[in-house]
Formats: sequence, structure tokens, C-alpha cells
Amino acid sequence: MSKKIILVSAVALIDKEGRVLLAQRPEGKSMAGLWEFPGGKVEDGESPEDALVRELHEELGIETWNSCLAPLTFASHAYPEFHLLMPVFACRKWEGIPQPREGQTLAWAKAQELRNYPMPPADIPLIPILRDWL
Repeated sequence: MSKKIILVSAVALIDKEGRVLLAQRPEGKSMAGLWEFPGGKVEDGESPEDALVRELHEELGIETWNSCLAPLTFASHAYPEFHLLMPVFACRKWEGIPQPREGQTLAWAKAQELRNYPMPPADIPLIPILRDWL
């Protein structure tokens, strides 16, 4: 039996100190309490990059541009209800200071600290990739 494929776009926002921004899923959402890279579902007719530009504005109140999103890797993970396909981008340039606009908690983490943050299963394989890349 095939599962529905959900396309979600995520980003590793990297600050001047080389830290990555993580967001903790708020209570009431699936996988509440787990830490993830910012992003969200890609809507019909949207590119993964367009989805990230929109999501970063909605979730964090920052502005970035497609040209500032560098493809990094992707995650492909089978959850019980669906299969997640998630292109992951790196971004070092944006305007504004990330603010938690949707009840999430934010944290800046160095690459070697990422394992200290419990993450959804799809995000865990991204940790060594980011560690090597940063």
C-alpha cells in the first residue's frame, strides 16, 4: 500500500558564528517538544524555495530570497501515516531577527551540539551532514 508523499521544505539558517537555528514544535502540534529546522509544507504551485521564503516570513518574521537559499541535502522518511520528502537548504543571509511567531521556542546551536536536541526521525540523519558542512 502506498502512502501519500508530503513535500516539506526546510532550511539551516546559519549565523555569523556558524550556529544553526532550531525551532521546538509547540504543544498541540504533532511531535510537540521535538526540535526541527525551520520550514513547512510546500503548497500547490509553489517551489521549495518559495515555500521557505513564505514560511520564514510567517514563522520567524525574517525576509530572505530564493537566491540566498543554497541546496544542501534532502530527507526521505516513511512515517506511519505518510512519506516525507524534504529538500534542505542552507541560508546565511536574511533581514531581521528571527522571532517565534507561532508559539515555538528558538535556539541557536553549534553543529557539535545538534545531537543534544531531540528531533523528529526525518531530521536526525541531517545532523552529520550539517556537522561536516559547517
